[in-house]
Order: sequence, then structure tokens, then C-alpha cells
Amino acid sequence: MNWKPNPLLVLTGIALASAPVVAYSKIYVSTEQAQQLIFPGKKFTVMPMVITDDLQGKMKSASSVSEPLQGNRIYKAADGSWLIVDEVVGKHEMITYAIGISPNGAVQGIEIMEYRESYGYEVADLSWRKQFYGKTAADPIKLNKDIENISGATLSSKHLTDGVKRIMVFYDLALKNAVPK
Repeated sequence: MNWKPNPLLVLTGIALASAPVVAYSKIYVSTEQAQQLIFPGKKFTVMPMVITDDLQGKMKSASSVSEPLQGNRIYKAADGSWLIVDEVVGKHEMITYAIGISPNGAVQGIEIMEYRESYGYEVADLSWRKQFYGKTAADPIKLNKDIENISGATLSSKHLTDGVKRIMVFYDLALKNAVPK
């Protein structure tokens, strides 16, 4: 008995092997929506800043985030509140998020703006994001220290935590003295 491959099975196997990997992306909120969710009713003005290599280096050593912070996504309210839009790598793709900082230098809120990974989206859950509320640059803001990990979203949890630490260090070094008294 001679074995002959079924042409339909061979073609199906080739089709499955060459099928594109489906990318996943979810846009949660825009910058304006994030501002209103974190600071309802407040008006913000864009406050672009040049972020020097020295400052980028200090933020990287405090947080291990190597992507440079973009200085054109910084917003300030008249009362001294700040909103900063940042990006960190999840596992493979970028996570765009906004962090609100109150006039006293504490995290007021965090909103995930766009999540591009196919899993690990649990970092967008309010119950996880609330762990950051009230944190300042003086806090560790470290996964498994003062921020709990999410099983199945470990890299996204770690990188967002590092991103928040970076932003709080940025606030401490560059924005704190710009806040009106």
C-alpha cells in the first residue's frame, strides 16, 4: 500500500502556515478624554519642553525605560496639575498612556490610551491602575514591591510601572519648580 498525501490537507497546511499573524490594538481614550477622566472640568495647555540627554539619562537610570520621553506631549493646568502622555513597550508593542500629576506632585490618575498587544490588556483595569494613585517620586514605584504584578501581563505591568516611575522622576527634576505656588 502506497501512501499518497491528500492535496486538500497539504494546501490547508500551507495556507495555515502562511497566514498572517493578527495584530490587536485597542484605543481606549484620546488625550482630551484622558484629561477629563483624570481632571474633570480642568483646562490644559500644551507645555512642550526640550528634554536634555542628561535628564533622559537620569530618568532611565531611575526607571530602566530606554525609550526617550517626548517633550511635545506635556500639558499643564492653571492650578499646577500636569498631564503627560508617554509610551512604553508592553511585550512587543507600545502602550500609550496618560498620567495625571496633582499640584502637590502625586499621581492623580492613569489612563491607558492605546494598547496594541494581543494579551496583557488587564493593565487597563482601574483596579490595577489605582495602585499608583497618590505615589510620588519618593515612592519605590516598583513591581512586586509597592505595585502588584498581573499574572499573564507581567511585561506590560513591569514596563508601565517603570514608565510611571520615569514620569514621576521627570516631574521631580523638571516640572516641580514650574508649578505655581
